Amino acid sequence: MKLEINKATTFLAAGKVESYTADVMAAQKALEDGTCAGNDFLGWLHLPLSITAEFIAEINETANILKANCDTVVVAGIGGSYLGAKAVIAALDDNFTWLKPSNAPRILFAGNNISEDYLTELIDYLKSVKFGVINISKSGTTTETAITFRLLKKLCEEQMGKETAKKVIVAITDAKKGAARSCADKEGYKTFVIPDNVGGRFSVLTPVGLLPIACAGYDIAQLVKGAQDMERQCDINVPFDENPCAVYAATRNALYASGKKIEILVNYQPKLHYVSEWWKQLYGESEGKDKKGIFPASVDFSTDLHSMGQWIQDGERTIFETVISIDKPNSSLVVPADEENLDGLNFLAGKHIDEVNHKAELGTQLAHIDGGVPNIRISIPKLDEYNLGQLIYFFEKGCGVSGLLLKVNPFNQPGVEAYKKNMFALLNKPGYEAESKAIQERL
Repeated sequence: MKLEINKATTFLAAGKVESYTADVMAAQKALEDGTCAGNDFLGWLHLPLSITAEFIAEINETANILKANCDTVVVAGIGGSYLGAKAVIAALDDNFTWLKPSNAPRILFAGNNISEDYLTELIDYLKSVKFGVINISKSGTTTETAITFRLLKKLCEEQMGKETAKKVIVAITDAKKGAARSCADKEGYKTFVIPDNVGGRFSVLTPVGLLPIACAGYDIAQLVKGAQDMERQCDINVPFDENPCAVYAATRNALYASGKKIEILVNYQPKLHYVSEWWKQLYGESEGKDKKGIFPASVDFSTDLHSMGQWIQDGERTIFETVISIDKPNSSLVVPADEENLDGLNFLAGKHIDEVNHKAELGTQLAHIDGGVPNIRISIPKLDEYNLGQLIYFFEKGCGVSGLLLKVNPFNQPGVEAYKKNMFALLNKPGYEAESKAIQERL
């Protein structure tokens, strides 16, 4: 993986990024020493290098049981409990897998909304297939996931019987406490632990992400290896200008201080769409507090150049872009010649589609820079498990450092609880009588 910031630093005073060196070192030291705000959620920091071959084998063994017994596996979880897995699976999956047979089950995601239509359609589909469930919840009481798991557990037991259902329902939850743990112990489900010191948005490299990714048929050992190598590359002892996480955190904070309040994560491969969704949660939930924080947005180019391109080119100049660029595609396809040439594209005949895509990328970058949009570029050699593992850890470590530079707690999310309190009061949940009365007076 390579980080390039030269198309961003031209918008800053000379030496501005380097001026953050001491602050970045202090942030890294606070992470290492566990002296920063949110220090009870630093388990992700050295997680990659702590993962053993035996642990990966245990994950793969459980995945193989699900693959052998299921046509479909439903991952029930919300936020960090599903976005990381979905990001990796979508990035590695054939865009049209549903058109052809596969040696792995279809992976579906639920428990991330409360749509009656969505859940009804999911249940109707599952009635005609052999399915298993990965229930991901530390507490077991998160409303969206808990409702979904109730429905999935009931249907699975009705279709297979309780004994067989036990084989294909896996719980990823707290080690000792919570409703999901109690249910798993009572029913005899295979379980994996969500570490207490790893927050959901940093949990891709725990069983939360690794088991669904393994079920989808991908090489989690290579994913972990990529993350391990990036952990070494971003070590506190690596000099500032050689440490991509440090440079990224400093650059985005320097741009923020200069008035660039919105970061747009850009890709030119549709498979990276959910990487952007995962990234938005990671940075939005980590930095958006105390009335501060860079707003994380995303676009899929060149598709969104025909919708958001105008705003990015000519709108308010409060944005900068971070572009994920893939050096080489996994496929090979050239533009064919056409005798009539009615579309005037014969000048492209014989060129690889990816060459056209990269020229669109370069042309867009030049246009946006001319339009006043700083550009950071992250290039990775190819889209595979190893490089995705690198990208995941790079963004996680960069997020931890960046949040501390911003002087917020990057590891809590107090604002997430506000909607829950109101929802429970409106639903007359026991214990929320006072809140319910106050809300009724407002309506």
